[in-house]
Amino acid sequence: MKRILLVEDDPNLGLLLQDYLQLKGKFDVVLCVDGDEGLRAFTKQDFDLCILDVMMPKKDGFTLGKEIRKINQEVPIIFATAKAMMEDKASAYDLGGDDYITKPFRIEELLLRINALLKRVAVKETPESGSAQTLFQIGDYTFDYTTQLIDYKGQQQKLSTKEAELLQLLCLKKNAVLTREEALLSIWHDDNYFNGRSMDVFLSKLRKYLREDPKVEILNVHGKGYKLLVN
Repeated sequence: MKRILLVEDDPNLGLLLQDYLQLKGKFDVVLCVDGDEGLRAFTKQDFDLCILDVMMPKKDGFTLGKEIRKINQEVPIIFATAKAMMEDKASAYDLGGDDYITKPFRIEELLLRINALLKRVAVKETPESGSAQTLFQIGDYTFDYTTQLIDYKGQQQKLSTKEAELLQLLCLKKNAVLTREEALLSIWHDDNYFNGRSMDVFLSKLRKYLREDPKVEILNVHGKGYKLLVN
């Protein structure tokens, strides 16, 4: 049984989500009412996924997510908030979040997102069972999707989950066009404007990580998408 950390300061919503996920999803759900309690729970138990409300007393969800990432780089994190501004979504992904859901949301949708993230983690843990390549040579860089690491002449850069997924797609289409729609639907499952802006942030970071090798470049292909060009 997968264990989920649910941090939600609304007691009614928290109990509703806990009961539904335990009944329908067959998860063990640990409910905490603020960020401090959530961090204590995370340090004492192993969790397969975290759902963090953003607007909470004592410690907000973004701060909690950042502290969780210092402890565990791999555990999937879903941020939940009533805010729908672009900067909040960018912050969620920038902090290493794997998904973002805006209140009010249907509980069924949350369950779908949870299952999708857990399935993605399971595939990553057993890459030999899939057909997708996980180790790539990008000029003088080596990229290991499984460990989410870029190595450049012995210097390593740890990627967030979203950064690793995006770079893997670019590598699989090396020197060819990765369409914007394909990337958004594959990683974010929605090609809306806000997710597109979030993806732009991650592309900027990947360009920064790969800037040491002049033979490597991520190009914008006007009206189509992106190309990882390796000369």
